Amino acid sequence: MDWIERIAGIRRWTRAGERAPHKPLLLLYVLGRFQHHGNQPIAFSAAEAELKRLLKEYGPARDTSPGYPFHHLTSDGLWLVNSTEGHGSPGSELGRLRETQAAGRLHPDLARALTEEPHLLARIARYLLDANFAPSLHADLCLMVGLDLETLETAETTATNGVAVRRDPAFREQVLMAYEYCCAFCAYDGWLDGTAVGLDAAHVRWWAFDGPDELANGLCLCVIHHKLFDKGVLGLTADRTVTVSARFVGRTAAARDMVLSLAGRPTREPQPGLEAVEAAHIEWHGRQVFRTPARNG
Repeated sequence: MDWIERIAGIRRWTRAGERAPHKPLLLLYVLGRFQHHGNQPIAFSAAEAELKRLLKEYGPARDTSPGYPFHHLTSDGLWLVNSTEGHGSPGSELGRLRETQAAGRLHPDLARALTEEPHLLARIARYLLDANFAPSLHADLCLMVGLDLETLETAETTATNGVAVRRDPAFREQVLMAYEYCCAFCAYDGWLDGTAVGLDAAHVRWWAFDGPDELANGLCLCVIHHKLFDKGVLGLTADRTVTVSARFVGRTAAARDMVLSLAGRPTREPQPGLEAVEAAHIEWHGRQVFRTPARNG
């Protein structure tokens, strides 16, 4: 059985293309538990707060109940839920999940495969990360769910329906060169022994959501602004000025200088003759990642 293919086919709630990483987040959480405790039942009452935090940190801006993935993942043949009412989930309503002492665990076939194939857990985790989240978020997300990053595959290759998909290794250098090795938001341009340090090639539309490895989808950003961009603290307007989420709070001078002062600032443009970020990718980031509303200044 190809478990990667099974996981790639999990059913998602959809509305106008909105991101819905609820089931992938639950699976990553469960894999972290499996890595350390095996396939012990996970009581909803014990997992609720952690799932809520994961959804808030890594899900879309709208609020989502942790009961939603805990219940609905059962429809994909990967996850079983039992309660005091017997076999089967009592539903996604929080009160019912608590009252019936609902608990979930991986399907025994998947748990057996994870035990028999030592590398399968890493492959599944890597697939879930690559298919649903920007690379700058992977390490923090794994730490939050308790997955050991050192066991994950390092090759930036994943499989979808049996077809290998590989990242373009030239993307980073293409983007950094276009922006002259300078952060498009803050103008940071550090070097060490002839090598640029602390600079990333950021995807505006995430690669996991059909964002191409092309200059028109890239920005050269310093590592802190890359992380804030992928977390939705920072965004872009159609005319490529920086937006700052009104939800962001920073009280120190460092936060004001590094983040709040960026509101309304034009981004650095690429070298003459090279493509700037396409409006369609900016619009995707604004809908799917940026935490609205934007500050007025």
